[in-house]
Amino acid sequence: MTRDEKLEALLRKKEYNANDLVTIVELLRLPGGCPWDREQTHKSIRNDLIEETYEVIEAIDNEDPLLLREELGDLLLQVAMHARMEEETGAFTFDDVANDVCQKMIHRHPHVFGELHLETAGQVLANWEVIKSAEKSRQTVTDKLRAIPRQYPALLRAAKVGKKAKMMDFPDAVAVADKVSEELLEVREALAAANGTALSEEIGDLLLSVASLARKAGVDPELALTRATDKFIDRFEAVEQAATALGKDLSVMSDAEKDVLWENAKKIAKNR
Repeated sequence: MTRDEKLEALLRKKEYNANDLVTIVELLRLPGGCPWDREQTHKSIRNDLIEETYEVIEAIDNEDPLLLREELGDLLLQVAMHARMEEETGAFTFDDVANDVCQKMIHRHPHVFGELHLETAGQVLANWEVIKSAEKSRQTVTDKLRAIPRQYPALLRAAKVGKKAKMMDFPDAVAVADKVSEELLEVREALAAANGTALSEEIGDLLLSVASLARKAGVDPELALTRATDKFIDRFEAVEQAATALGKDLSVMSDAEKDVLWENAKKIAKNR
């Protein structure tokens, strides 16, 4: 079909599917399409992909199915855009992407699409890792650790590394808590020495130990930090409102005055 024929066929439709999305992206990037879309590269829309992913997560966290539907569409658009860019170079197409992931899922689920018998989710995950390692030719644990993308959020990457390096793990959460205390002491020593390089390293060690503590305690560190940040914002709002009610400006209040408002905000939150 010519460009005009594809355009006319799209405009005649009342409902669309994934194939239509691929066609729309193609038309946007063809000569005569959208000037902005035609200028984009993988790198220029890299952050858009990240933002759309986080907006999907926001919809999930808010338990909003209508918003989730919309955000999944926006994320799918990003996939279609990146695939189209590669199709233009002759590397691969959107269908190739779909084909590859279908083959991967079938291959990694032999208990569904083959004869293997697995009964528990734990068995499935263990077998998944065996198959994945064989596919990627990852022979050592270090290979697996280095395969975890550095582009992950640092806290998530730390948790994943700790989980895979379990043969060098702490015996329990209490032991990790002791390690956290040890690392905090080293941070204090670096602060006292006014050694910026050492301080950066020691704070990194402290954060890594906190990620390990969360993992051993069965806590999602990303979710825990998100909730703690939300709690801080809520309390800050209460403090700011209390200061306004007193006719005062937080920026010029003394530390002692702000501490009183902060403690009051904590008490109010606990009594809710």
